[in-house]
Amino acid sequence: MRLKDKVCIITGGAKGIGEATSYKFAEEGAKVVVADIDFAAAETAVANIKAKGGDALAVKVDVVNKESVAQMVEQTMKKYGRIDVLINNAGIIMDAQLSKMTDEQFNRVIDINLRGVYNCAKAVVDIMIAQGSGVIINASSIVGLYGNFGQTNYAATKFGVIGMAKSWAKELGRKGIRALAVCPGFIDTPILAPMPQKVIDSMVAKVPLGRLGKPEEIAATYAFLASDEASYITGVAIEVGGGVTI
Repeated sequence: MRLKDKVCIITGGAKGIGEATSYKFAEEGAKVVVADIDFAAAETAVANIKAKGGDALAVKVDVVNKESVAQMVEQTMKKYGRIDVLINNAGIIMDAQLSKMTDEQFNRVIDINLRGVYNCAKAVVDIMIAQGSGVIINASSIVGLYGNFGQTNYAATKFGVIGMAKSWAKELGRKGIRALAVCPGFIDTPILAPMPQKVIDSMVAKVPLGRLGKPEEIAATYAFLASDEASYITGVAIEVGGGVTI
């Protein structure tokens, strides 16, 4: 098991890609902190992990609220005594073309997707420095590399978390800490549920592999990057998009 006994916090860990990541990390032997604003969903995920013999803790967190983030870290340290991996997965979308985007839409996405990533990394970094080891992985997107129609706010955040990861890799590498970003393409998660089938079909048509990605495929990428097998990989943004950007 490549993550045996590593303590891993996964924000937004109760749904979608985050949920798949929580399960994958548990399968790989990690002690998983399922951190989500939906505490009931986090508890359900933890119950599922424990039912299979895994070790997990459910924590309610609002990544925008620094006190809430601090409590997440405090609960983790109280139970496990260290933090080896932070997966900054929590995020939202509130799409609109620039001419129609409201300040509320822009600010809310910036707060959760960008400030939230900063808040969580800031809260764990001193612990990782004291340990002399750690991995921080930010959830970006192919939109964070190439932009996208109607996603000014989202693209800004996903570009931003790549910049954060690269900066942290330079700052923290000598302290034994790696920082990376993962850029999923079109992934089959509940976020696609409201979309008309013809829109989904048009998305699939752009993918050389001819299908949507699975949350488990992103989770597997996170697991590899968080493991010691990736010990010489830092400061990069890894696309997991079925070739959609070729």
